Amino acid sequence: MSEGLTPTSPAEAVEWYLAEREPELSEKSKSNHRYRLEQFQAFCNEHEIENLNLLSGRDLHRFRVWRSEDVKTVTLAGELQTLRVFLEFCASIEAVEPGMRERVKIPKVDPEEEAKDVHISKDRAEDILGYLDRFAYASRAHVTFSLLWHTGIRLGTLRTFDVGDFDEDEMCLDVRHRPETGTPLKNKQAAERSIAVGSHYCDVINDYLSHNRHQVTDDHGRRPLITSNRGRLSEGSIRETIYRVTQPCEFGSCPHGEDPRTCEARRNGRRARCPSSHSPHAIRRGYITDRLRNGTPQEVVSERSNVSGDIIDQHYDERSEREKMRLRREYLQGE
Repeated sequence: MSEGLTPTSPAEAVEWYLAEREPELSEKSKSNHRYRLEQFQAFCNEHEIENLNLLSGRDLHRFRVWRSEDVKTVTLAGELQTLRVFLEFCASIEAVEPGMRERVKIPKVDPEEEAKDVHISKDRAEDILGYLDRFAYASRAHVTFSLLWHTGIRLGTLRTFDVGDFDEDEMCLDVRHRPETGTPLKNKQAAERSIAVGSHYCDVINDYLSHNRHQVTDDHGRRPLITSNRGRLSEGSIRETIYRVTQPCEFGSCPHGEDPRTCEARRNGRRARCPSSHSPHAIRRGYITDRLRNGTPQEVVSERSNVSGDIIDQHYDERSEREKMRLRREYLQGE
């Protein structure tokens, strides 16, 4: 053990870190940091690391290998970035040796994998919707995927909806910031809005409510729109649902030569390992890209999906410069 360090357990350090970062992190970001560091805590528990003073570069290498068995490289890279920041904090409170963060090696992310993780094509989305319409109509998975693709909302926004937020007559969903009862929005009151819903998707929601929604309330007595038998569906369960329905073998053959009956990526908690699965964010980016390619004005997409024009330009717009030019030409010729 290095001189000058104070014995500190992983659990203690994580709680102190989150308390330190709380003023600057949104609830969503804090939740993400907690989830990522819970994976590190689980590793420490499994390998009997009870005192961070004893943490070594070899332990960090083992964690990276251990975690890589369950997540994609792009996810692993994000988790290790958070671990680096956490270890820098740990050094500041004399829980680990100074410079420990530099021993966390961040894997290189293949550009194709990174793009695949954040962008689902329109054709792929429509294939999935066609399958759900036919074989899993009005199921929870159907409603979940449909609303994410049809509206371009964030995963966290989907989770906030109550039954009363669906207005069948106006054919819309009301987005509301309710931090006091457990469903904050990333951009708080600024994200509140009403989102138009197409007639087919209104039918899907109505049929889900009539036949497949669990008749439950959450811990605050509210009636969630998307439910499990225990209450409001968690973000983790929503992610798992999306990873599952975007696996090609869910409704066809495996393009990677695996047997779906024995494939590790078909197991709960490991579906993200499938090279062809997508995250909820991939649906959001795919929706925004498709709307822009079809000539929807950026300001309309921005308001519907609650994302600024600058962020659309930097992170969501997959169009080439030629595509943008052609759309501008069509628009100007129509004036």
